[in-house]
Amino acid sequence: MTLLKDKKILITGVLTEQSLAYAVAEQAIEAGAQIVLTGAGRGLSLTQRAAKKLSATTATGEAIDVLELDVTQPEHFDNLQSALNERWGRLDGVLHAIGFAPASCLGGDFLEAPWEDVATAIHISTYSLAPLVKATLPLMQTAGGGSVVGLDFDARVSWPAYDWMGVAKAGLESATRYLARVGGPHNVRVNLIAAGPIRSMAAKSIPGFAKFEEVWGERAPLGWSVNDATPVAKTCCALLSDWMPSTTGELIHVDGGYHAMGA
Repeated sequence: MTLLKDKKILITGVLTEQSLAYAVAEQAIEAGAQIVLTGAGRGLSLTQRAAKKLSATTATGEAIDVLELDVTQPEHFDNLQSALNERWGRLDGVLHAIGFAPASCLGGDFLEAPWEDVATAIHISTYSLAPLVKATLPLMQTAGGGSVVGLDFDARVSWPAYDWMGVAKAGLESATRYLARVGGPHNVRVNLIAAGPIRSMAAKSIPGFAKFEEVWGERAPLGWSVNDATPVAKTCCALLSDWMPSTTGELIHVDGGYHAMGA
């Protein structure tokens, strides 16, 4: 497949093969893209391990680079921009798959989470999209435009136990619309994928995740498998390609149609 042939794509959020971002990376490579990953902190070694597995899937077996990006460290964004500029001198697309909330922000005790923990969740899960776009925008301008895709879990409604992460995702949805306004004049699109539940690394940190599994496949008219990230990954690649040139500020559901069903 050549959907992303010769595209230079930055992919954040890969930890293990169970990460949604890993599935996107696999599909992007298959579609012809060259990719670079980011990792941070204690997870950096996991990302490097995943990069080695992904390198084996490329046509040439070329090693996939992993750049350090802790989104709470402003200087890391400057370093990221410099490293990408040195490597490629341009960028065609970015996947934002970054999210974290302290345990107090999840699990059903919504009123008990302290501001310090809520602030951490919003900083990492919401605000991080803006400096990521700021750091990569000049490189996408050099390429004549580009696409930023973020991973979301539909925050238009409340979910059991999702609590402050749901609030952070609602902020991410709003930030996407504002960033679409910023990126538009530079031919840079910014969109989100509202994915159905997948048994990913992120899902393991959500208490009561099994409740989503039990009802999703039954209610979604197209059906849904919590073990298959391929539909989400393919849609991300479509957004990263040139085939959706006038779509921006959008929230696209890849959930088997669950979001459209009342009961």
